[in-house]
Amino acid sequence: MAAMADGLAGEGLRCARFEFPYMQRRRAGGGRGAPDPPPVLRAAWLAVIAELGGGQGLVIGGKSLGGRIASLVADEAAAAGLVCLGYPFHPPGQPARTRTAHLAALRTPTLIVQGTRDPFGGPEEVSSYQLSPAIRILWLEDGDHSWKPRRSSGRTEQEHLQAGIAAVAAFARSKL
Repeated sequence: MAAMADGLAGEGLRCARFEFPYMQRRRAGGGRGAPDPPPVLRAAWLAVIAELGGGQGLVIGGKSLGGRIASLVADEAAAAGLVCLGYPFHPPGQPARTRTAHLAALRTPTLIVQGTRDPFGGPEEVSSYQLSPAIRILWLEDGDHSWKPRRSSGRTEQEHLQAGIAAVAAFARSKL
């Protein structure tokens, strides 16, 4: 997320970052405890949105769980846009346990940037989901959940990061 935030700042976009309470506890030496329950995560996101002046002037989003929780509050917060970097469509190895029900009715314009080898959801699986027409997905060829490609692909993680930054910057500018 630091590289993405730096890249977006380099594109002239203001980027605010925060940590969920469980990540703050981890950083303070609290070990690898489980994420907070969804109501706590949602409340944290909504508090940050309010602190930044409300969703109307914001494109919100995050990586994995952060993006998922942002997708759960985007409509409620009236966000201008939503960006999910490596959306966790389902737990790895459990494609039947989808986390997509709310995505069918999502109204907030959304960009999901996803690796084609992401164990949380690849193109074949995701194409079968009922997703809102407000959602656009950018697939990064051979990328994993962090967009890292295999060396044999001929692609680099830096190329994927640059493609992600460019796509997110263009999306954010179009919504703000």
